[in-house]
Amino acid sequence: MLLLGPPVLLFALITWQVVADGPLVGVDERLSRALVRPDRLSELLADLGNVQVAVPVLAVALAYVAWHGRARGADRWWLPPLAGALAMALVPALVAPLKAWTDRAGTPAVPPAVGYYPSGHTATALVAYGAATLLLFGALGSPAVRRALVVLCALLVLGASYGLVRRGYHWPLDVVASWCLGAVLLAGVWRLAGVGRTAARPHPGGGQPK
Repeated sequence: MLLLGPPVLLFALITWQVVADGPLVGVDERLSRALVRPDRLSELLADLGNVQVAVPVLAVALAYVAWHGRARGADRWWLPPLAGALAMALVPALVAPLKAWTDRAGTPAVPPAVGYYPSGHTATALVAYGAATLLLFGALGSPAVRRALVVLCALLVLGASYGLVRRGYHWPLDVVASWCLGAVLLAGVWRLAGVGRTAARPHPGGGQPK
């Protein structure tokens, strides 16, 4: 769990800068001005972080992992899907109070409002697609399929993040902070669900599970 140190420290640094209106905020605003170019593609990519898009993907993965674990007679087959669902539930529980506390205004590309830090859409995309990927590792036997799943997850998360910044829905630091927050939640899924141990454990009889 030492790997949690960097994202936690980075999140704390960014949050402090946002609350104190520190030098990083000025850099963030200049970077946003250089990147914002609202268009249809950026809006579609940003929608990958919508609850209506990301959460159903996770729900399907959770249902498959639960069915697969129960069919194999795995001990505590319900724990991995529970871990994924809990991580997803923690996203609004953590993001909403942070938005209210930091009270950060939005970019010039959106109507005047506050509560943009951190990015809820980014956190939703990272936790939903990331948890689905982690949990499916234990149910998928092919290394090639696992690698493809990781690449797909990265593309979805990076696509949503890019779209949110390019469209002007969020400042870049809003997105980076949510990466840090999501990384912590996904580490919890990994540990609670025992994903690494599940993926490495051979199936009885030496073959792949059916």
